[in-house]
Amino acid sequence: MSKSGFGQMYRKLSSKMLELVVTPHVLGEVPTEVPAPAADQQDQKKIVCYVLQNHSRSNALVVDGETRRLKLPAALDPMDLGTRREKASVLFLQYHDESNLLSSPPHAFPPRLLRLIEVLEQNPELDVELIPVTVLWGREPEKEDSWFKLLFTDTWSTPSKMKQLVNIGLHGRQSYLEFHEAQSLRALIDHAKVTHPNLSPATYIVSTLNDYLDAQREVVLGPDLSDRRNVMQGLIKSPDVQAAIRNESIRSKISVDEAERRAIGYLNEIVSDYSNSTVRFADKALTRLWTQLYDGIDVHNFSTVRELAKDYEIVYAPCHRSHIDYLLLSYVIYRRGLMVPYIAAGDNLNMPFVGQILRGGGAFFIRRTFRGNALYTTVFKEYLYSVLSRNTPLEYFIEGGRSRTGRLLPPKTGMLAMTVHGHLRGKAKPIVFVPTYIGYERLMEGATYVGEMNGKEKEAESIFGILKTLRKIERIFGKVHLNFGEPVFLDDMLKQHGADEIKIEKNDDPIPPAVSEAVNSSAQAILENINRAAVINPVSLLSLILLATPKHTLDEAICIKQLDTYRNLLTSLPYDERMQVTPLSGKEIIAYAMKLKLIKRVNHVLGNIIAIEDNQAILLTYFRNNIVHAFVLPSLVAALVNHNGIIRRDDLVNISSTLYPFLKAELFLKWHEDEIKAPVNAYIDALIAAKLIAQDGENLVAPTPNSEAHHQLEVLAAPVMQSIERYYMTLALITQRGSGNISTRQVEELSHLVGQRLSVLYEFNSPEFFDKALFQSFIKTLTQKGYISTNEDNAIVFDESFRNIAQYADLVLDEVKLQMLHNLTAFTDEELKEALDALAAEQAKKRAKRKKK
Repeated sequence: MSKSGFGQMYRKLSSKMLELVVTPHVLGEVPTEVPAPAADQQDQKKIVCYVLQNHSRSNALVVDGETRRLKLPAALDPMDLGTRREKASVLFLQYHDESNLLSSPPHAFPPRLLRLIEVLEQNPELDVELIPVTVLWGREPEKEDSWFKLLFTDTWSTPSKMKQLVNIGLHGRQSYLEFHEAQSLRALIDHAKVTHPNLSPATYIVSTLNDYLDAQREVVLGPDLSDRRNVMQGLIKSPDVQAAIRNESIRSKISVDEAERRAIGYLNEIVSDYSNSTVRFADKALTRLWTQLYDGIDVHNFSTVRELAKDYEIVYAPCHRSHIDYLLLSYVIYRRGLMVPYIAAGDNLNMPFVGQILRGGGAFFIRRTFRGNALYTTVFKEYLYSVLSRNTPLEYFIEGGRSRTGRLLPPKTGMLAMTVHGHLRGKAKPIVFVPTYIGYERLMEGATYVGEMNGKEKEAESIFGILKTLRKIERIFGKVHLNFGEPVFLDDMLKQHGADEIKIEKNDDPIPPAVSEAVNSSAQAILENINRAAVINPVSLLSLILLATPKHTLDEAICIKQLDTYRNLLTSLPYDERMQVTPLSGKEIIAYAMKLKLIKRVNHVLGNIIAIEDNQAILLTYFRNNIVHAFVLPSLVAALVNHNGIIRRDDLVNISSTLYPFLKAELFLKWHEDEIKAPVNAYIDALIAAKLIAQDGENLVAPTPNSEAHHQLEVLAAPVMQSIERYYMTLALITQRGSGNISTRQVEELSHLVGQRLSVLYEFNSPEFFDKALFQSFIKTLTQKGYISTNEDNAIVFDESFRNIAQYADLVLDEVKLQMLHNLTAFTDEELKEALDALAAEQAKKRAKRKKK
């Protein structure tokens, strides 16, 4: 038998043996257009060569097996270079000289690389496509003082033969392989000659590819990590924490030792205890949970994250809809081969047993307020700075808490500000925020949210509460949708506000105003980009339509047409290119919602009727509110045309421009106020094309009353109506009291009370109608636009321009609704005092109740 034949037989036998214990998981994108070796091509013939960092026969065999399985050019097939033939299509960056077992030259280059460079220099028509490949045995970040884990898992160190055998035995089923983007060897050689003329091309290429594979390895394993005890010891000895301990000793009149014990207690409360065994356990447990609970997890635009992970410190910034959010996001990230982020979790989740599991999965705990505790503030900021310094990915919720209404909440910028503060103290990688939309079709906490919005106390997290939630596991909750939005680059935000050259030296240095502005702009951009990445799922789309009808019922045929019309509108004029729209037809959406038991079909001889299931209407407002921002502009166009019958196009555009700043603040819409006319005109044209409105010269005309198009237009007009009603209600409260006679806080409280009453009296069936955050947002925008201001007594003052805004309500709301809102907001001085006193007494009672707990 020839030597080459024996080599092929040895390769096949070794591969068969490895297949018995090794099942590699391929991460990321698999190359699909890699050209196969072709010896007979002469014009710019390209040859494939796979690049591995460490010399390892087992790694080469694994890559060979996967390339054959994926129908790519095989790694261990010979490489035909025309004038030269290499035994395999694999290149090891770490040179291993088998003829010199005692030592290898410290700066020797891989001989195959040198030969490839020589062949290319002699043959201008040739090129070699280098495909870097990462091979990992296990995925545990290195613990610096854990010899056991250093021996039995893949880390940053190069494994010995014995360790590699142990790796194969222990981690064969948990091995990972990732093909990276191909690089032209000829281009690398040419670049080396231009940029590094004093270096040999081989020196540049080995260094470049080593750095590249190191970076890719860090994306999966994360940076080298110390164990929790070492982290805490390092933090407690840091100069800033030591200074804070001395200050605490003086301020609290305690010994330095006692102050240090307090600081250690805070660290013990905060610091994560990342454990690969916990993450692997959670991976298996959650896989089973998701299978039982959901019909599937749809993930969109994850390629965005993968592209950023090598060069940026990633901060995941998802919306917060459910306790499932952080488990789901970490699971998706881990399953796709990136390091699980460290998660900022509220200290209310630091419960016995549960807290330890969350801590092992990367959670670190944060108090709801730092106020009045300088030592805790310093300790937490120092810990966050240490996490950032190690380029560990982070995750936190920009809204602070879970949304009870389905809308995005106003941003809480505390964690964001501390992240920026730490970044400016000592830059490692640049920071990128990844806004992430999470959408559900049913919620575990749905009934609880409805109760809380109707005035019940928020339920505190507890073991009992978690067990109650687990009882729902057998129920069907549809699909979950994750969509990764347009990234927000921190350095770009700092530059916009002239803060890119600012340095922060110490832990307790204040944030300069320019940086604060950048923080606020970043928060706004994150929320806008979350909404831009919304997923229009079947439940949210059907909720939007049925809740727009008086009795939450609709003829089935008309319902199907309305669903298809909405889908066509989103397809022809998408809110954003990252937004995802359900592929189901109107008929399929109805069947899907019936499977989830959210709607019912009422059979009738004149045509079947689709109705919301009993007691589901209020909850479905949650899912409608997930996507209402995507329809609010076409809804405003529909409302103005429908109410007026005929309206000049220019008037409609101008009214929309006046109302838009309030809608933007409430719904975190993407367009700048200066550019709103173009999208309004585009939506007008889209509704004309859909035959929902007509154009007659300069006028826009509503369809004939009682026609099918007229009914569709009425349904489309509904989503914006609650916002307009809420605005008018607040405007009426302010104008009726007169300038200088009511405070901002009183308006917010009264608007909340009137909203509650309105919801009960007129069956709005929407608890978010009286959400205080929405009234606060409206009043804040009125102030920013200069319509109102406050005097020295903190009372609202306004002039005639403020009254003019209310006139726009006449163009959207009918006389009956205007009169109803006017009557509800008319208070005498005595009634006003009585209402506010009653509200204060109720709030005092709730505070006392919370203290008892």
